[in-house]
Amino acid sequence: MMNKYFNYLLLFFTVININTKAQENTPIVGEVWSIEKANTWYQQHAWINGADFLPSTAINQLEMWQAGTFDPATIDKELGWAAGIGFNTMRVYLHSLAWKQDAEGFKKRIDQYLQIADKHRIKTILVFFDDCWNKQGKIGKQPAPQPGIHNSGWVQDPGDPDSKDASNFPALEKYVKDIMNHFKTDKRILLWDLYNEPGNSGKLTSSYPLLKSVFTWARAVAPTQPISAGLWAWDYKELNAFQALNSDIITYHDYEEPQWHKRVIEMLRSHGRPLICTEYMARTRGSRFENIMPMLKKEHIGAINWGLVDGKSNTKYAWDTPMKNGGEPKEWFHEVFRKDGSPYKKEEVDLIKKLNNIK
Repeated sequence: MMNKYFNYLLLFFTVININTKAQENTPIVGEVWSIEKANTWYQQHAWINGADFLPSTAINQLEMWQAGTFDPATIDKELGWAAGIGFNTMRVYLHSLAWKQDAEGFKKRIDQYLQIADKHRIKTILVFFDDCWNKQGKIGKQPAPQPGIHNSGWVQDPGDPDSKDASNFPALEKYVKDIMNHFKTDKRILLWDLYNEPGNSGKLTSSYPLLKSVFTWARAVAPTQPISAGLWAWDYKELNAFQALNSDIITYHDYEEPQWHKRVIEMLRSHGRPLICTEYMARTRGSRFENIMPMLKKEHIGAINWGLVDGKSNTKYAWDTPMKNGGEPKEWFHEVFRKDGSPYKKEEVDLIKKLNNIK
């Protein structure tokens, strides 16, 4: 175990720290915010904390956003629970197929979502592309959840092999620019997260051209909000260097125990930019609210955990331990609330409220 983490951290230190060679070999797309501007922006916000949000009635991004299944009543109810414990930020995934199907309707639904979130004093991080889970999404009715399987219906965007095919990029550029131009001065949006976990699902550096392209498109729009793409796999040298050097705010994912998470923080601080952890909290891996969230607050790092309410995504089940009978796991992997709004663990919710100064 020690050798594993020593190698992990050594590699991470080698790859992530900005050095002369990285600066020389990594393209910088457009004008990245200065470190001073990034830190000034960050200081204007209260401590950022919340969850990656998918309403419990949606199995994936398409079921959340398509007209026939968009569910503002559930969104309102569940964001109300989030606000009740002091969460002030939700990270929310979009999907290009929802725009392809109905661009104007999609933008109206995004606006409706933002209205609901704003009513609850919740800012939003919007995510464009994603390399995780099922290779292809389809417009229309989405599949039912597979019992006991984590994210059985989540779909990549733009999918595989679509993300590797440059002939798809002009249409994707229109999508990204249309959404960003529409909302580029919207104060309800905290940050644009351009690409979730590029290279995941075995794609590796085949995602690099799309990653560079989406940053290029975003810089052309020049939104008032910062842009970023979260670091997550420390051995992806080219991707990590590009993400770190082109992000206004450094975002990252970490599902490890606190001692290893703290080492990651120490390395990322070398960039001098504000940090937001946009995914953490996997109980059975030792990443918990009680041992990670107080550390992030102390370090003044944004804390966005995966999952809010138990629902069709099945993310209370662990990534690698399916329960095909759909039974109750011994310990939930993700999520804060049960479907009825009661907390999975009252002591966790009490801690979150305490950290957010809510009595």
